[in-house]
Amino acid sequence: MAGHGYTKTDPAVERWNTMRESVYKYFRFNSRTARQSILGMIVFPAAIYAIAAHQDMRWDWKGKRKDEPLARNPAPAVEASD
Repeated sequence: MAGHGYTKTDPAVERWNTMRESVYKYFRFNSRTARQSILGMIVFPAAIYAIAAHQDMRWDWKGKRKDEPLARNPAPAVEASD
């Protein structure tokens, strides 16, 4: 069972926790944080959207058998000439 006594507090952990809880008070944009913000809020979501939009209607997984192509509009088959 838990709760068998006093838990010792570590001063380093308490300092870190205080710093973590008050980081919003001292935050300022500089070149590094601005770059991280732009990458995280604009570039990365735009890249994910571009990939998703490109692949959206490209594949068809419904009822495919072993040798059938997954592409929704497969390339025309090349006929062998004799």
